Order: sequence, then C-alpha cells, then structure tokens
Amino acid sequence: MLRLFRRDPPPARDADFIDVAHGGEIYRIRVRRTASAKRFTLRIRTAARDIVLTMPARASFKHGKSFAERHGAWIGAKLRRLPEKIGFEPGDSVPLRGVPHRIALAPRLREAGAVIAAPPELAGGDLVLSVRGDAAFTPRRVQDFLIREARRDLTTAVGRHAARLGVKVRRITLRDTTSRWGSCSASGGLNFSWRLILAPPFVLDYLAAHEVAHLVHMNHSDAFWAVVGRLSPDVAAAEAWLKAQGPGLLRFSAGGKSAG
Repeated sequence: MLRLFRRDPPPARDADFIDVAHGGEIYRIRVRRTASAKRFTLRIRTAARDIVLTMPARASFKHGKSFAERHGAWIGAKLRRLPEKIGFEPGDSVPLRGVPHRIALAPRLREAGAVIAAPPELAGGDLVLSVRGDAAFTPRRVQDFLIREARRDLTTAVGRHAARLGVKVRRITLRDTTSRWGSCSASGGLNFSWRLILAPPFVLDYLAAHEVAHLVHMNHSDAFWAVVGRLSPDVAAAEAWLKAQGPGLLRFSAGGKSAG
C-alpha cells in the first residue's frame, strides 16, 4: 500500500530587518548573524546612516528584537548626532589634504580636466575647487577628482616606503570603504580608502607606511610596529587624528559606484 507523507514546510527564515518604534519614529535595523558574536550589539554606521544589530548565530530572533527595542532611545540619540551628509554640491566645503575648499562652478574653465584646485589669488581669497560644466555633474566630477588625487599621493607614498624596505607592491586599489582605511593582501596588493585624500598628508602617509609594513609582517606584532615606526614619525598623531576625525570623513560622498 502506497502511503503519502506530508512534508512539513521548511522553518521560516528570520527577517533581514527589524522595525523598532520609539518616540514617534520607526527605525529599520539591519540584522547580521555571525558565528563569532558572543552577545547582541548595535552599531550606527556613519557612511550608510543605518543601524546594524549583530547577534550570535544561534541566538533567538525574538530576543534580538527585544534587545533592539530596549535601546530605542539610544538609537534615536545616535542618529540625531550623525553629521550632515555632504554630497559635493556647488557651495559645499570639502577638505583637500586637510584644508577646506569651497566647491564652485566654473562654466568657462579651460584648464585640462573637469576640476581644478584654484589658488586663493584666483578665487577671491578662498581655496576653491572649480568645476566645469553643469551643476548636475558636479558631485561625480568632484569625487572622481578626489580619487585621482588620492591615487597620486598614495602611489608616491607607497613607492617611497616600499623602496626603503625593499619590498614589491603588486597593486594599489582605491575603494569606497566604510570600515577600514587600508588593508594588505597576502599576494602583495594594497587597498586604501579614497577618503584619505581628505585627511592631512601626514595621515595618508602613515596609512601608506602601515600597509607597506604588512608586506614584511602580516600581523600587528611588536616587530610590525617597529617597522611602521621606522617609516613614519607620525604614528601616534595619525592614529589619534583618525580616531577623532576619521568618522567625519565618511559623510563625504557623491554616491554611486565604488572607486575601483
């Protein structure tokens, strides 16, 4: 006799988001499960301007939601303190190598390239990024200009530090990262955030030294830091600057594709 067995439906998958209501606002929270997590944690991401709940892989989704709801006031306060996002529009001020520049349209700009950094004597006493063309193209042109400047400065700094250590860099890649300023692959490729061009030069140079030093020591041992110290005299100052000012750089973005 043939028996028909009913197969139970697969268990429902936890939602990717949690909606938390507090103080008349509804906050959408992204849920992230990780095997390494030992407890529930909430994080506000400055660049994405969103909220992430990280929870242990086997933790109860219900408990995660309850945890987020208990922290509704904290979430609201953190979001209100986020710096205003700057999208490289005409009139915006953007730091270039740590120095504020005002973005201004220059329809008759004849210089090579779509953006130039005009000296004060040609810009009414201000430091200006003069952008050719229509205002609609300004954000992308300014970001492309900053990425080119970052690549030029990082290529120079990395080349200098690599020559001093006698190591070979396979490739330098600029990325639109929001969680780290640089990284080094086992194959010898170095990755950097293009936003380093917004920081003072000593910060960019330190990050270049830091990643080149990883070509000698792929760790953060005392030996690694000794190499970094030989390359950069500004380790402590740069680390302090990044801790205090680094998160603010994440508000600068034209959006769209990554640097590449």
